[in-house]
Amino acid sequence: MAGKPKPDAKKTSKVLKKGLHQRKHKKWTTVRFRRPETKVLPRKPKYARTSVAGKTRLDKFSTFLQPLATEKALKIIETFNTLVFLVDPHADKKQIKKYAEQLYNIKVTKVNTLIRPDGKKKAFIKISPEYEGVDIANKIGII
Repeated sequence: MAGKPKPDAKKTSKVLKKGLHQRKHKKWTTVRFRRPETKVLPRKPKYARTSVAGKTRLDKFSTFLQPLATEKALKIIETFNTLVFLVDPHADKKQIKKYAEQLYNIKVTKVNTLIRPDGKKKAFIKISPEYEGVDIANKIGII
């Protein structure tokens, strides 16, 4: 039974003779520091952080906040056959066009939007020539 030692025993005896701390440390090859990955635990909040759930979808009534009735907006209505509204900042041009056609029974040819410096979104809704912008503004109550 006292024959050749097994390969595992040879390795083990070699490690024991040299010591446990003989492993070479790998040097960094990049300048950038990489944060080590750590365990991320799932969140278990004690209470809801928001009192109301967020708004999921826009509908035709919440898209249009109010029509603009400034002097400049009235001039745009008369000269360019274009209505001017303040709309929800999350609404896109396709939604604005669809909802304007549904609400006011008009045909929209083009929608231009911009974000004002106060953070509100303004929409310029160009109406097709078969409709009169002043008549529609009267019906809405802008003029």
